Amino acid sequence: MSVLTREEAQTRARLIEVHRYTIDLDLTRGDELFGSTTTLRFTAREAGADTFVELNPAMLHRAVLDGQQLDLTAVAASLADGRLPLTGLAAGEHELRVETDMRYSHTGEGMHRFTDPADGETYLYTMCCMADADDVFAAFDQPDLKAVFDVRVTAPPEWTVLGNGTATRVGDPADGRWELAATPPISTYLVALAAGPYHSVRTEHAGLTFGLHVRRSLAPHLEDDAEELFDITRRCFDRYHEIFEEPYPFDSYDQAFVPEFNSGAMENPGLVTFRDEFIYRSAVTDAERQTRAMVIAHEMAHMWFGDLVTMTWWDDIWLNESFAEYMGYQVLTETTRYTDTWADFGVRRKNWGYDADQRPSTHPVAPTPDQVPDTAAARLNFDGISYAKGASALRQLVTWLGEKDFLAGINRHFARHRFGNATLADFLDSLAHGSDRDVHAWADRWLRTTGVDTLTPVVTAQGDRWTAEIRHDAGADGAGAEGAGAEGAAAIPRPHRIAIGLYDHEPAAAHQLVLRQRVEAELSGAEPTLTLSFSGPRPDLLLLNDGDLSYAKVRLDPGSWKTVVRSLSGLPDAVSRAVVWNAARDMVRDGELPPTDYLDAVRAHLPRETDIAIVQGVLAFARTQIADRYLPAEQRPAALTTIGDTCRDLLRRTEDNSGPGLRLAAVRTYIDSATAPAGLSDWLDGDTVPGGPVLDPELRWQILGRLAVLGAIGPAEIDAELTRDSSATGQEGAARCRAALPDPEAKRAAWEALFGTADEGSNYLVTAIATGFWQPEHHALLADYLPRYFPAAAEVAARRGPAIADAVARSGFPSTVDERTLELGEECLRRDDLLPALHRRLADQLDDLRRALRVHRTRWDRGNDT
Repeated sequence: MSVLTREEAQTRARLIEVHRYTIDLDLTRGDELFGSTTTLRFTAREAGADTFVELNPAMLHRAVLDGQQLDLTAVAASLADGRLPLTGLAAGEHELRVETDMRYSHTGEGMHRFTDPADGETYLYTMCCMADADDVFAAFDQPDLKAVFDVRVTAPPEWTVLGNGTATRVGDPADGRWELAATPPISTYLVALAAGPYHSVRTEHAGLTFGLHVRRSLAPHLEDDAEELFDITRRCFDRYHEIFEEPYPFDSYDQAFVPEFNSGAMENPGLVTFRDEFIYRSAVTDAERQTRAMVIAHEMAHMWFGDLVTMTWWDDIWLNESFAEYMGYQVLTETTRYTDTWADFGVRRKNWGYDADQRPSTHPVAPTPDQVPDTAAARLNFDGISYAKGASALRQLVTWLGEKDFLAGINRHFARHRFGNATLADFLDSLAHGSDRDVHAWADRWLRTTGVDTLTPVVTAQGDRWTAEIRHDAGADGAGAEGAGAEGAAAIPRPHRIAIGLYDHEPAAAHQLVLRQRVEAELSGAEPTLTLSFSGPRPDLLLLNDGDLSYAKVRLDPGSWKTVVRSLSGLPDAVSRAVVWNAARDMVRDGELPPTDYLDAVRAHLPRETDIAIVQGVLAFARTQIADRYLPAEQRPAALTTIGDTCRDLLRRTEDNSGPGLRLAAVRTYIDSATAPAGLSDWLDGDTVPGGPVLDPELRWQILGRLAVLGAIGPAEIDAELTRDSSATGQEGAARCRAALPDPEAKRAAWEALFGTADEGSNYLVTAIATGFWQPEHHALLADYLPRYFPAAAEVAARRGPAIADAVARSGFPSTVDERTLELGEECLRRDDLLPALHRRLADQLDDLRRALRVHRTRWDRGNDT
């Protein structure tokens, strides 16, 4: 993988202008290689210029510059580093033709190749973002060198070919030749191709062809969901045309759901690629359907912000991702049946941002160019800060600026930079043009700083009056648990415009809360406190940031916490309840609330919760963080029992099938919380949960996985289930179950599959095995593997690259919460040869481990109301 520095990109952009790529791909050369011939037309602005194209071939056959063949021996050393040098260019126009064989990938990067075990059919797709175009074609691979792309493909005649432009079969059908309509100017990282015997469903809308595409084994499931997917697509498309003055800038809109995809989706213009788990073959909750709809809306927003107008350098990825994240949730709320999307954002996505912003690896939403010196550093910033925090900042900006001025600025930005590139300064200029607000100053405080502000109320009642003093602490802990934050970070409080909800108990229903008043407040950030005075009795609950319009941790005063303990589920609005659950979550993580108190709130209130996103988010935190990390090992069985009992209550409440999504969420968490096999074995034998649901493949594999952890099944039962479900998902489920068996030979085989030198497993298979391997129930069995993990992770990351590095560090990190794991991890981080993707993920995991250990060491004062 070639790493491009910002200085190199700036120099190259000054020296050359790229006009057109003509790319010819031959996908008929076997299982390992494909042919790639690229003709680049470009202009050199200076005589004697030296530059290069990125290229990572299996074999370079010819490179011809302006009719003269380059000496391949002379360029061999540079080519080993992924670069083909072009030296001494004359000023003026040039043509470079490069003929290569390229390698297929099995890690979701470059040209990924997948053979479906369900039917033996093979599928291909590209992932060029963010610097992997050179695994597919020769490229000036940086976002500000846009060009027209003209792509031709030779494929097996029975295949379908899809790309950025409309694909047309040409010549004799037996030849398998396709031509894609030339694109408008786009960046290299957005070039996309999918090829294989895809099953397609098409329709037309607003004069354009809309298409949905999956592998054939998923065709029945696509047919079941096609109308829902098209309905979401049409609604979002029409809403964007209402708020954006620039029409959709490409010639068609295809959405391909592809196998073993690393990201949730990728915004390739004209051909958006999604992970094909979004084509559901098993039952899902309405919250999961809402998530799929949000991803559709998110990727469509990129057609304007990211594809039409593209960042100049990777320091501004937030201009793509934060905008699409915000617009995805907002447009979904405005145009579809999903009207509580911001509750889902608050309880699920926003915590991703909060957690990332409190680690040593935190960075500003909009880092300076110097903080993103190369593409390796940029790759690490596709995280909760660039997505969730950035979207939160934009939501606060809209609140502060006003939606009318915000959208006017957006449209001005599109008009100024259509089919070009822009920077943060350009974006802010567009926003500021029609507003009297100091947008640049706001951006300095919100986008150039790190950390999470904390808002704490202190309530004092005196006679018939009461006051609320809001303490505003800057995000100092945003520098990470050890205070080693991002370079240039400043603990300066941000301005916040928030709502404060004042709630009282309903006299006729003691556990219900009613809104007395919602107060708008503006914290300037210049003063450490804001004091508000009110007449009458103090409210039972004072909730800061009610409506969740800003990005800040909020605390609950002692009186409000007592109300929450009694009546949390009685808050009338889902977003308000999400704010409270997040406050409790943050208090646990920050050592201000005992984890068992959080579980008590779960036990008391989750069985009465109606919002499925909240139920799923709270159960996930309780099961994976409270039970597995924040409580000492001896308290874990009791925590699992509490969680299981909560799920039983949800199951009893939904016996009449009044809440199928709630019931499914409860079933899933109950399975993962089981401490004995008996009940799960009965479900599996009967192929159903009493009262429903019938077990689908996902639930059967989940039950088998838990039974494997508990030692209640062996290889024979796993093999039998694989015979029943031989799909790719079944293969992954079987691998996960085998790795989860409490058997020394099973663990040895899983370890070899993860870290051995065969390097055969795909990114999804590696993730499945890693997920199964480390189990809290197996710590004694796995003790000898702990010191081996960090060196092995470093070695496999160096061999297999960023996608596998992320998988083994994210899903394969040891589950042991102890000082020994921390010591070994810190020793590993001192190595100077770690792949950046591995270093970043391990650093984050170790910081989370430090946080858990601090919670373990906390001695709770049970006399403290909070």
